[in-house]
Amino acid sequence: MEGTGKAPRKTPATGGAAAPAKSRRRVLIVDDHPILRLGARQVIESQASLVVCGEADTVRDARAAIRDLAPDVVLADISLRQGDGIELLREIRAHHPKLPVLVFSSHDETIYAERLLAAGANGYLMKHASPDQVIAALQRVLSGGIYVSEAVSNSMLQKFASDGAYSAANPIDRLSNREVQILHMIGKGMSTREIALSLNLSVKTIESHRQRVKRKLNLGNATQLMQCAVNWFSNASREAQILLPEVPRPRGKG
Repeated sequence: MEGTGKAPRKTPATGGAAAPAKSRRRVLIVDDHPILRLGARQVIESQASLVVCGEADTVRDARAAIRDLAPDVVLADISLRQGDGIELLREIRAHHPKLPVLVFSSHDETIYAERLLAAGANGYLMKHASPDQVIAALQRVLSGGIYVSEAVSNSMLQKFASDGAYSAANPIDRLSNREVQILHMIGKGMSTREIALSLNLSVKTIESHRQRVKRKLNLGNATQLMQCAVNWFSNASREAQILLPEVPRPRGKG
């Protein structure tokens, strides 16, 4: 956990026949749910060309793991108990600009995917994706491509084709990236002061953002704002149902 000074967890390969270590692409998993890390690891290491080099459950551990383990790709959630995954993405892009990041989240891709691509992610994958989709997404970003679902791709093309005339049905799309981030943190149960400390901003600045969110979402008071944020964030509770049980067969003989 953050503040414990633990070394990043190195994870041994668990699959059968594997390619030589030097030829396997190294994946770092960043997620604060152990069962999800386990499921993702089983899927990844079913492939002869991939290996999980380590795991992290906080932003601090993720920073250390990237520095010490030199992964080829990061598979990361944006909902972390200690620290914020969006800030981690920005840090990775600033300090490791060539390191691909595939966001793996339960949050609505129609709200988050395009924003996170703009922030520097190389792909966005929902946690209800099939094991084959997980592998396909990792391979796509490792080869230098961008991975999003067909629905997100179509939405982005529609916005581009409409030359700004497209109007999103979801009111969350009215919010700026920072406002979405703060709404997300409110939904996690963080107080204004805790959000300010986490983002290295003043309490006054966070209060200003809260007021803008209420105005844009037509919310009358702080209670309605909290209810809206919690209801929106509650999608994350579905993570417990996503265990990635169907592991695809190993491909290749190594």
